[in-house]
Amino acid sequence: MMCGTGPWLSVCVTLLVLFPGDLASFTAENRSASDICSTHTIIPGPIGDIGGKGETGEFGKPGKEGPLGPKGIKGEFGDLGDQGLLGKIGPIGSKGDKGYKGLDGLQGGKGKAGSFCDCGRYRRAVGQLDLRVSQLKSSLKFFKNVIAGIRETDEKFYYIVKEERNYRDALTQCRIRGGTLAMPKDQATNSLIADYISSMGLLRVFIGVNDFEKEKQFMYTDNTPVQSFSSWKDGEPNDGSGYEDCVEMLSTGAWNDVDCQLTIYFVCEFVKKAQ
Repeated sequence: MMCGTGPWLSVCVTLLVLFPGDLASFTAENRSASDICSTHTIIPGPIGDIGGKGETGEFGKPGKEGPLGPKGIKGEFGDLGDQGLLGKIGPIGSKGDKGYKGLDGLQGGKGKAGSFCDCGRYRRAVGQLDLRVSQLKSSLKFFKNVIAGIRETDEKFYYIVKEERNYRDALTQCRIRGGTLAMPKDQATNSLIADYISSMGLLRVFIGVNDFEKEKQFMYTDNTPVQSFSSWKDGEPNDGSGYEDCVEMLSTGAWNDVDCQLTIYFVCEFVKKAQ
């Protein structure tokens, strides 16, 4: 049996269960269960004892970050790190000033008196010497161009050194020989060196071009800029590795920037002395 509605419903049901005799008497007197619940107010009982401590709840969400603390005390110096990468090669220095003229030497003694000149005989000897000199020049040219493999223009000789060297060593080796790394400054010279490389069965050699002083501003080894002529391969120079500051020439005559620590053959040039 149920009675009433609202907050006292559960209390009313409990009374009906605990006092069935009273309920019968009320029913006998034609009073419904809803009348009982509506006319008898139930007073709340006393406050119960304090319950036991519950279990620890879950961790809450992280709070906001606080303000930055004061700057800490400067720490001690750490251990010395590994040595860094090798830096770029510096530019070649300029030619030094000409030295002072030395002191005059002591005057030589008086020479012996000359003898009578048989000019005809000497003229024949000079003529024979001139012929011999001409033959020697022809032989020397054959030796330079065919046997030694030297190439030449009206002003310079070019010689490929078959020693694998990095760029710095190649510069030094050319200077020891009295020249410098080749500097092709026109198409004719560039083609001559390219044909020289190809005829020697080589693929590439170092030439005297670099951008040591400023990136992408290439200079010859005599410190003149590469301006009026160049022969770059398509897409070059690109500084692919980040250290490509030196230049090689391929057998096709094309230029390519490469790492200066690369070791390959190189071509030197020598200025012809005045005859």
